[in-house]
Order: sequence, then C-alpha cells, then structure tokens
Amino acid sequence: MTYQQILSYMYEKLPMYQRIGSAAYKADLGNTHRLCQLLDHPENKFLSIHVAGTNGKGTTSNLIASVLQQAGYKTGLYTSPHYTDFRERIRINGQMIPENEVVRFIENWENQFEAIGLSFFEMTVGLAFDYFAREKVDYAVIEVGMGGRLDSTNVITPLVSVITNIGLDHTKFLGNTLEAIANEKAGIIKSGVPLVVGETQKETKSVFLQKAEENQSPITFADQQWKIEPIGQQKVNIFFREMPYLTHTDFPPAGSYQLRNLATVMESLRTLEMITGNTLSKETIASGIANLINNTGFKGRWQTIGISPLIICDSGHNEDGIREVIKNINNTPYQNLHMVFGMVNDKDTTAILKLLPRKARYYFTRPGIPRGLSPEILAANAMKAGLIGEIYPTVKEALDAAKSAAGKNDLIFVGGSTFVVAEVV
Repeated sequence: MTYQQILSYMYEKLPMYQRIGSAAYKADLGNTHRLCQLLDHPENKFLSIHVAGTNGKGTTSNLIASVLQQAGYKTGLYTSPHYTDFRERIRINGQMIPENEVVRFIENWENQFEAIGLSFFEMTVGLAFDYFAREKVDYAVIEVGMGGRLDSTNVITPLVSVITNIGLDHTKFLGNTLEAIANEKAGIIKSGVPLVVGETQKETKSVFLQKAEENQSPITFADQQWKIEPIGQQKVNIFFREMPYLTHTDFPPAGSYQLRNLATVMESLRTLEMITGNTLSKETIASGIANLINNTGFKGRWQTIGISPLIICDSGHNEDGIREVIKNINNTPYQNLHMVFGMVNDKDTTAILKLLPRKARYYFTRPGIPRGLSPEILAANAMKAGLIGEIYPTVKEALDAAKSAAGKNDLIFVGGSTFVVAEVV
C-alpha cells in the first residue's frame, strides 16, 4: 500500500476520537498491553518523560524535547493530536517519522491489529514506541492523550512524571470536579518516580500529595520553585528560588499562559538532572528554549499567521484555555475584533461562550471533522450569550470573510478548537 492508502486505512478502519469522539474512546489499557507484548515491549527500551495535564502539556513536552535535543541527545517526541500531517505526532530531533516507517509498521502488523481491535490512538502509540525503540533514542518525551490513568501512553515507567495543571475538560470521561480529574491525571504516577506538578491549585494539591506519598514518589510544585518574568516581546528572566537563573532569555511561545508552562519545564529539567546526573548547562537550556520552533516544529499556540490585519490563532478549547485567550486578546492592541470561531460537539458551549467578548464580530464555523459542532447550533447558543455573527460552512470561508471585512488595524482571532486551528496553520 502507498502512504496515502495507509492513512486512509487508519482514519477509516481504526476508531479515532479526534474524528468521532466518545465512540472511539477506550477506558482500558488491555489493548495497549496486548499491543506492547506483540511488539516485544518497545516501551521498556528507551528512557522517557511522561507529561499530562489539562492545558499546556503540548507546549511543555515540546520545550523539554527542544532542550534535550539542544544538549545533543537523540530525542523522541510524541504528541497529539496533529494539525496538518499525521506524522507531526511522532518526531525524533524535530524530524517527523518517515512515511515509509508508517507504511512498514501497518503492513507488518495489520492482521494482528484487527484481531486485537485497536483504536487509532492505541495504534499510534504503538507506532511511536516501536519507532523510538528501533531508532534507539536517548530520551522520549511522551505527551498523554486524555486523562492519564487509562491513557494508552500509561504503559511506560518514565524517569519523571509531569502534570502541568488541572482544569475542567473531557468531564464526560474524567469527572466533573477538579479533584476527580486530578485523580485521573495522577494515574501516571509510578512507584518511586519523581512527580513535577506545574501549578499549585488548592482543589488538587492534596490529591497529588496523597498519590505521591502512596507511591513513594518525590513531589515538587514548579510554581513554588521557579518564577518567570516577561520582559518586552518574547524575552524572559527566569528565577530559581527567588535568585536569578537566566536573564534576557529568548522565549518564542507568545501568550501569557506560556510563562507557567516554562516554570514546569524548568523544574522537570532540574528533576531529570538529579535523576540522571547529566547536567544541562544554562547556555544549553537557554538555546533549547530559544530554538523551540526550529527544533520541534511547535505551532498553533497564540501563533501569528497574518499581519495587517493581525491574524492570530490559538488552540485553547476549554474554559481555562479560553480565559487565557481572552486575556491575551485584551493585551493586544486593535481597532476592531473579528472572531473566527468553531467548536467540537462534546465541549460545554454554554460555559465557553459566556467568556467570549461581546464587542466583536463573529464568524461561526465548524472544523472539518465529524465531531465538528454545527455552526447553526453554535450561533444559536452564542446568541443566547449576546454574541452576534454570521454562519460559514468551512473555516476557510469564515476566515476569508473576516479578512474581507477587517481593516488593517483590526485583529482577527481564529480558534475555539484545535481542529479549527489545524485548518489555518
């Protein structure tokens, strides 16, 4: 089969949460364990860092990988979902897995995969682990897909477990309180493996402390160790325990929320150094942070995709993520605001729409996946929240309309879903 035929097979034959939602979600690690056994347990053949959390886990994973790559380590990076190319999910030193590797993997194991009844995500995790093991990476940074305890990635025993923060997302699967969701995320904690928690939250702190104690896992809270001070455009000062650590460091990820992610990264790297005894120089860390985009292909987070008018996209898609988006919109100078906005059908539209600015022109649309929420439904719900706009069947048509209507000093924001952003980056 060709690579395109393989892709079609994966998208059509394997249940894919990204496309169809809950019908593809398997709250069970049985299939993944069977897959790992079939592949001769590749998950045990490389050193890993495991990253979970409601928001920021993608940025955190990319930054850790970038620094390790900068230090000269052969570094695997597994993230999800992808924006435009399936192979974005699996990288070594920033390079996407070759098409022929994907073809080889599926052709070798297709019959066994069907016998097991793998989902798209389970298969992709197996592909990543097999590829990292065969390529003999020094480290692999593994981002959790959803939750933690029952996520397919949770068959590894990492050097460090990282949980960025806890917010209300995927409540249908993970619980509808912060404590319940924290319990699911805390499922990645392994016996004796140090845990880094990015943000100290009163609702979840005790959950992590208890789980860490049960597993005899040393625990630190990154925001109690590190402070990140923004200076000008995309530069930061970094403080460790109130003392200057790095000054005037280039930090390409725009968006205020990225400062918290950077603190999580710094504590994760410090913990990794203590475990391995391999020291990362300050120069290497600074270069790894500065070269994030070149090293890993990082995109989709408060990313500028057009100028005059300014066009910015962001993949924030839950309440906490949208709050940060609004904070950054409010900190951006503009004359008029245009919002190209779409969502998927398993998010709480009411809570999110209430957060959006009323003084804006809306272009309601839907991402081109089966889970995409009808723009008619979105617009009707938005009207109840006092948001007025027009309906467009595709993201491209919505963005084209916004570009036509916007003045050169206006701001066009594109978001509401990762899958909306995927169509413009």
